[in-house]
Amino acid sequence: MSGMTEVSSLTGRLLVATPALADPNFDRAVVLLLDHDEEGSLGVVLNRPTPVDVDDILEGWGDLAGEPGVVFQGGPVSLDSALGVAVVPGGAAGEATPLGWRRVHGAIGLVDLEAPPELLASALGSLRIFAGYAGWGPGQLEDELVDGAWYVVESEPGDVSCPSPERLWREVLRRQRSELAMVATYPDDPSLN
Repeated sequence: MSGMTEVSSLTGRLLVATPALADPNFDRAVVLLLDHDEEGSLGVVLNRPTPVDVDDILEGWGDLAGEPGVVFQGGPVSLDSALGVAVVPGGAAGEATPLGWRRVHGAIGLVDLEAPPELLASALGSLRIFAGYAGWGPGQLEDELVDGAWYVVESEPGDVSCPSPERLWREVLRRQRSELAMVATYPDDPSLN
């Protein structure tokens, strides 16, 4: 079979960095996969806030961004570009979607940042702005999964707008109903254990 089936796509799931992942770009990262198919994968790191306010780079969007109202570093690729990820309450498949928002998975979708913010203001439950993204070429993510670099878990709409992003890695692991919950207790510096 040449292409991926719907079942094998990881779009909408979270990649949670394992303690063994050595890349500093992804140390304790939680990545929301926005696209995953035979051509590669694209996601945003949900727990890397920057000190830059959203309104400093995207006028009018700051009022719609959840706390903290800052831009997040979505990953090491294209840091000069911005992606908006938003949750639309009740945005389940089959329901009408607001103009300027494209469903990715469930109630989570991408926002057209070229659209006027007021077009989406009443529809959005939460919004996060990301500078850059994480990207993988064909088969690259699958190789990293085989190497044990990432845990793959289900996302929840609240992950996008977690008000305490520094705690997201532990919170996502802790809610797992498996041995992954124990990984949440892994020390920041294992040499101090």
